[in-house]
Amino acid sequence: MQNIIFKLIPTSEILSVLPLLMQLNQKETKETLSERLLEMTTQNYECVGIYDGAKLIGIAGLWFQTRHYSGRSIEPDHVIILDEYRNKGLGKRLFEWIDNYAKSKNCTAVELNSYVGNTASHKFYYNEGFKIMGFHFVKQF
Repeated sequence: MQNIIFKLIPTSEILSVLPLLMQLNQKETKETLSERLLEMTTQNYECVGIYDGAKLIGIAGLWFQTRHYSGRSIEPDHVIILDEYRNKGLGKRLFEWIDNYAKSKNCTAVELNSYVGNTASHKFYYNEGFKIMGFHFVKQF
């Protein structure tokens, strides 16, 4: 695990995350996800990649916003690490990177959503100091 690096993925390379993103969004087509990703890059969105050498093994989308209850914040989204790289401490290292990056961008909070059934992530987020503040509701048209 000595060749592991964390770095922002340039907008020009954002579509390189599609194979990982498709693991989380199996109901959406590659074309739809591509269109959405390209639009997201125009809306306070960045993406950090975890690389083993040149191989992209994990991602976390990063949204920046200011909220009345928490101030300027960063919201990690679609966090995924390839199965064969899980349980090796990379999630902890990723969130340390995110915390440091957020502080460098003058953020005062990190907030995120996690799917209700993803109990493994809930335990991880609790261990990282996150607290549940509410429910996330979605109404699609």
